Amino acid sequence: MQLLRVAWALAGATICCFLILLIHSRLLKEGQLAAGTCEIVMLDRDSSQPRRTIARQTARCACKKGQIAGTTRAMPACVDASIVRTKQWCEMVPCLDDEGCDLLINKSGWTCTQPGGRVKTTTAL
Repeated sequence: MQLLRVAWALAGATICCFLILLIHSRLLKEGQLAAGTCEIVMLDRDSSQPRRTIARQTARCACKKGQIAGTTRAMPACVDASIVRTKQWCEMVPCLDDEGCDLLINKSGWTCTQPGGRVKTTTAL
């Protein structure tokens, strides 16, 4: 008798979880992002100059309240809006783990320096 109750409870919980997932998937229509996530919608690379590549990317983000689109570990991400407002770019951890982050002198962006000395410069628009 006790085993039958447990089985019914598990079946009910399974159906409930399935219905929640179904409702959630209906609310997030095609092309709509979940809150707090980003996706790259355009990536353009220009290698016309020797030893220099200019890359531009456009990301689409659905950030939560108090957040804004930014960069974390070289990927688009939602970051605290105060980081962008104060232009303290390195606080959003934009570089990879083995790279060092430095602010540009005019605070228009940051550089990520790799262990071998290669420098990647990013400017914010």
